[in-house]
Amino acid sequence: MACVSSLSLTLIASIFIVCAPGRSSGHISYSIAEEMEEGTLVGNIAQDLGLSVQQLSARKFHLSPDDGGRYITVGLDNGVLSIRERINRERLCGQAEMCTIPFEIILENPLEVYRGELVIFDVNDNSPAFRESSIPLQISEAISPGVRFRLESAEDPDVGINTVADYAISASEYFSLETRRTEEGIIIAELVLEKSLDRELQTSFQLEFTATDGGIPQRTGTAQILITVLDFNDNPPVFEHDVYRSSIKENIPQGTLVVKVVANDLDDGLNAKLTYSFSGLTSQRVHGVFSLVPDTGEILVEGLLDFEETKGYSLDIQAVDHGSPAITGHSKVLIKIIDVNDNVPEIKVKSSTNYVPENAPPGTLIALIDVTDRDSDKNGQVRCEIPQDVPFMLQTSSSHYKLITSETLDRETMSEYKVLISSWDLGSPSLSTNKTIHIAVTDVNDNAPRFAELSYNVYLLENNTPGTSIFAVTAFDPDLEQNSYVSYSILNNNIQNMPMSTYLSISSMNGTIYALRSFDYEELKSFQIHVQARDAGVPPRSSTATVNVIILDQNDNAPVIVSPSGQSGSSAVVNMPQSVSQGYLVTKILATDDDSGQNARLVYQIMKATDPSLFIIGQTSGEIKTARNILESDSTTQSLLILVKDNGQPNLSSTFSIQVTILQNSTDTVTESGNLVGSPEYPSDLNLYLLIIFSCTSIVFLLIIILLIGVKCKQERNITQEYASCSYSYKRGDMHSMTNRKTTMEDTLRYPGTDQVVRMPGLPQYSVCLSPESAKSDFLFLKPCGPPTS
Repeated sequence: MACVSSLSLTLIASIFIVCAPGRSSGHISYSIAEEMEEGTLVGNIAQDLGLSVQQLSARKFHLSPDDGGRYITVGLDNGVLSIRERINRERLCGQAEMCTIPFEIILENPLEVYRGELVIFDVNDNSPAFRESSIPLQISEAISPGVRFRLESAEDPDVGINTVADYAISASEYFSLETRRTEEGIIIAELVLEKSLDRELQTSFQLEFTATDGGIPQRTGTAQILITVLDFNDNPPVFEHDVYRSSIKENIPQGTLVVKVVANDLDDGLNAKLTYSFSGLTSQRVHGVFSLVPDTGEILVEGLLDFEETKGYSLDIQAVDHGSPAITGHSKVLIKIIDVNDNVPEIKVKSSTNYVPENAPPGTLIALIDVTDRDSDKNGQVRCEIPQDVPFMLQTSSSHYKLITSETLDRETMSEYKVLISSWDLGSPSLSTNKTIHIAVTDVNDNAPRFAELSYNVYLLENNTPGTSIFAVTAFDPDLEQNSYVSYSILNNNIQNMPMSTYLSISSMNGTIYALRSFDYEELKSFQIHVQARDAGVPPRSSTATVNVIILDQNDNAPVIVSPSGQSGSSAVVNMPQSVSQGYLVTKILATDDDSGQNARLVYQIMKATDPSLFIIGQTSGEIKTARNILESDSTTQSLLILVKDNGQPNLSSTFSIQVTILQNSTDTVTESGNLVGSPEYPSDLNLYLLIIFSCTSIVFLLIIILLIGVKCKQERNITQEYASCSYSYKRGDMHSMTNRKTTMEDTLRYPGTDQVVRMPGLPQYSVCLSPESAKSDFLFLKPCGPPTS
């Protein structure tokens, strides 16, 4: 089959493209030849509908995706209707005389629907073709001139004038060709014997059989007629009718007789015995639908019939006798299929909106519904309805239905509707179908975000890493879509005269709070912020929650030695007489720690000593005492390296060096002075001077001791009057006095600005009293009044 050149298509298009738009009853029609190139102009649909190009986009102009939407398209920038896909008329409509592609034009805002059709003209793009390239024919020499032999017809998928119009054979003195047209327009070609055959002179003939269509330009197809000259059997079978017609319903059961064909043969015996069969021109799909009884010529229903798929069948029947050679007769059977109501209505929802705001006024369009039935006549006429207990109604518009609201909606009462659309046809019996449309009612912004709690407590360990998250707040908004999109922010306020933005930040998306700096418990123990949750509605709504940030202590401060020197790492000098006994208080180490709780609980120990056996230190009191009596063999200068460490994890420590000078006894001093007097190197009255100096020094030292004892006694009276008890509560390293409280298993911290009390487990309490050693030193010494509680 030859192909039409692009030049020919252009010429054909110029001849057949006829735009004949009509807007009566919302209908518009265009005509175009088949096989046009993609992008070929069909017409300006915007101009034909009286619309400007700007209105196409504004009114949401679009073609329905069904049917014509596959083959044509509309440019929204110019309103031009053009070919989207090359159209093959034969593939689309087969042998139908009229080939149309329906399409729908939908305009929204406001809604308008136009029905249109694209008429496809046939072009002569197919050549006639024979099923076989050669047609065998056997003719008995006994046949007289004038006998006709029906030849197989050529097939041309084109229609009208473009289909087969004539037949011809090559020149021959024995044969000629005659054609005739039936009432159905079918051209039958018959080979006519013009001259008696003589097998002894010529046993075979070869003729060129040509089929010509009526298109412009004309197309032809050829086959070779191979004629074999035989003896005897000189009469072909002849059917009673050239064409048989029958009508059957599509639901006819299998095995039902459709029609019986009868052929006669004037010969006798085997030459007159006939066998019926489908000829090679019968489509293969017919074999699965009908069967032919070879001996009787009865055509029976073999498969399922469907009026919606095929409205009729054409069967080519042949009868072959049993002569030698066999002769074949041909006939055609046309079967019309009658429709029955076997298709339920089909509901198609177009331009549907599944969301409608609860404040939408009555009459708001929800969906455009198209109800169709593939059956014909009354079987294809449909009706449609929805339940009465929903706030919606159906309006009829041309061949469509509009689903609209019938009253005001309330999302709080019902947030979703399932509208059941029922449709039935007018056939007998009637068939029906249902379709459910889901409609969600959207909310307006009438709810503010809500926090799970009005107040949150956040515990943060000091020395945190800047930039890490410390907490997350979440607010819920029962509204929908953007009305429920919550963003978070911290309301402006100051901490220690500094903007909140220098301390914390918050993720606006998820409410995660980040620390922008490292906090120091010793500087800031707690603070309060206000977080606002704000939705994205119009107008927006918001709510606030309070977040109390409580800083927890970490062991980040080493002990600081306050006394004797007041500076860690320095060295102090302490004097003591040689005559002291075991347990003598040499001095007391006093240290502080800026941390609290266990982190400020201090332990004292001697790291290094000139004589480790000479001194001991109280682990919790810091009191350095003699472990034994002073021996004359002991060095008069003793060095002690004191370690003070806290109870944190890990613990921190400081060291302190003390130089202890042992003063010799008075008698030893006098003896040494006497030795000095006897020496000629010193003056004789040196003993007198030494005695005077020693006496004055003793008197001054005694007065100082008496004065200190008086001061300490006065302090004890003041302490007793103020606290009414000798016990002190030692808590979190605070050196200030605190009111008496019951001994508990946990230490507590109360943070200003909050009503929260944090209990720190494992912090033992100590009740301490003034030590008697306080009267022997310049420092206030404490001692336990009772066993420690833990």
